[in-house]
Formats: sequence, C-alpha cells, structure tokens
Amino acid sequence: MLNFIAVFLGGGLGSILRYFANLICPFPTVVVNIIGSFVIGFFYVYFIDKVEISQSLKLAITVGFCGGLTTFSTFSLEVFKMIEKGGYVQSFGYIILSVLICLISTGIGAYFARNI
Repeated sequence: MLNFIAVFLGGGLGSILRYFANLICPFPTVVVNIIGSFVIGFFYVYFIDKVEISQSLKLAITVGFCGGLTTFSTFSLEVFKMIEKGGYVQSFGYIILSVLICLISTGIGAYFARNI
C-alpha cells in the first residue's frame, strides 16, 4: 500500500510541474521530456550503483514523479536498457513502432471524434 501512496504523491508532484511548465515555457513538452529523461536516467543508475534506498522512494521518483511529468522518460529508459543489453535492432524497432503506432492511434482517435 505504501508503494501506491508513493507513486500517487510523486505523480501529483510531476503533474504539477508539468502544468507549471505549460504556463512558463514556450515548448513545454520538449522541456519536460528532457528533464524527465534526465531525472529517470540519473536515478536509475544512482539507485542501482550508488545508494540503497527504499522501494517506495524509488517508485515515487521514477514511476510517480517522472510518470506524472512525462511518460517519454519511461520510454527513454526502456530503450536505454535495451541498448545497454546490446539489443540495438530491438531498440530501433521499439522506437519506430512506438512512435509510428502512437501517431497512427492519435489520427484514428481524431478521426472517430470528428465522425461520431
């Protein structure tokens, strides 16, 4: 239950920061994607290599805060892990598939919204 609360609180903080970025930045999505990707990359290595920390705090920062700020950070971490393991073709396919399918899904959603 503590992990759920940690994700909830971290997500709320990330979402508030994302909203604030929308108010002050000319390109808020790019800014939050860069910041979130940096934060998740930093803490991924920091938690594995440098410090022992509670699972709840790890989840609050990575899944919660970064997830509330941007899902692109999680996508970036997944691709990074694939590349780290030598899965270059897999990571390239994942990038292309994710971006292409999401773009197509957005178009299909927009089509249905316009035609209902």
